[in-house]
Amino acid sequence: MARHNLDSLDKKILSLIASDARIPFLEVARACNVSGAAIHQRIQRLTALGILKGSQFIINPEKIGYETCAYIGLYLKDPSKFDEVVDELRKIPEVVECHYTTGGFDMFIKIFAKNNHHLLNIIHDKLQPLGLSRSETIVSFNAVINRQLPIDGAVSDDTNDDDDDEEE
Repeated sequence: MARHNLDSLDKKILSLIASDARIPFLEVARACNVSGAAIHQRIQRLTALGILKGSQFIINPEKIGYETCAYIGLYLKDPSKFDEVVDELRKIPEVVECHYTTGGFDMFIKIFAKNNHHLLNIIHDKLQPLGLSRSETIVSFNAVINRQLPIDGAVSDDTNDDDDDEEE
C-alpha cells in the first residue's frame, strides 16, 4: 500500500473532519484560513487517493436493540474455502467486520446480537454451517476507547475519546 505525504493543510482538514464529519466545509475553510473551494478540492483529492473512505452516520447498536457485541475467532475445517466463507459471512447482517489475522484463527469477526440467546443462535444456525471446525467467542462488555487515528502533525483541540455515548 502506498503511503501518501500530507501537507499541513491536509493534516488540519483531516483532523477537523475526523472529529466531526458533519462540520461544514466553510467552517473548515475558516479554521484553515483558505477558501471553501480549496477545502472542497482537497477533500476530493483525499478521497481519490483513498485516504478518506467516505462519511457515514454511526448507529448506536444498543439504541436499536443490539445489546451484545462479540468477537469470534473462526477455525475452518477447510481453509481453502476462505473466500466462500467470507461471501457467506457478508450475507449475515449481524457480522459487521471480518479480518484476516495472524495466529491460530483462520479469520476473526465482530458481530452484534440482540442478546446472548440471539448470539447463540447466530453461532449455531449461521456460523457453524459455514464449515467451522470450531470457534472462540469473546463478548465485549463495553468499548472504552473508540476513536480515529491521530493525524501526525495536525493541530487539534479535541482530546476526548468517544464520550458521546450518553447523548439522547
